Amino acid sequence: MKLKIKPLSPKIGREIPLPYYASAGAAAMDLHACLDEPVTIPRGETRVIPTGIAIALPSPAYVALIFARSGLGIRHGITPANCVGVIDSDYRGEIQVGLQNSGPEDFTVQPGDRIAQMAILPVAQAELEIPDTLDHTAREAGGFGSTGRN
Repeated sequence: MKLKIKPLSPKIGREIPLPYYASAGAAAMDLHACLDEPVTIPRGETRVIPTGIAIALPSPAYVALIFARSGLGIRHGITPANCVGVIDSDYRGEIQVGLQNSGPEDFTVQPGDRIAQMAILPVAQAELEIPDTLDHTAREAGGFGSTGRN
């Protein structure tokens, strides 16, 4: 599968790296902040950080999902504001990441910082059916905590 990436800033590929897989076993590629100057995210607030790139997925059979970088989330409380960003196959605008600061102190994003990760996954578009009843299961409608605490 080939992913077309269009740099939207002259900094991309020079000062700001193109997205890349950080290791041979990485499932997602790192996205970088394409900024002219640092941006501070005060604790409890959200800022939209541009990546300076647009992508073209090859078909509706794929989606790009934007996830938190675990180190930013665990160490600093910096995560995508919408939990997981969805980049549909027909979107051609700049990928931007809304970062939320739930940490104990302000956090500053520097130009070129790795701010999120992007995974490309297959999509199955469902054909909807409206039955009178649903198939029975052992769980049925048991919701939150119904299968046990651990």
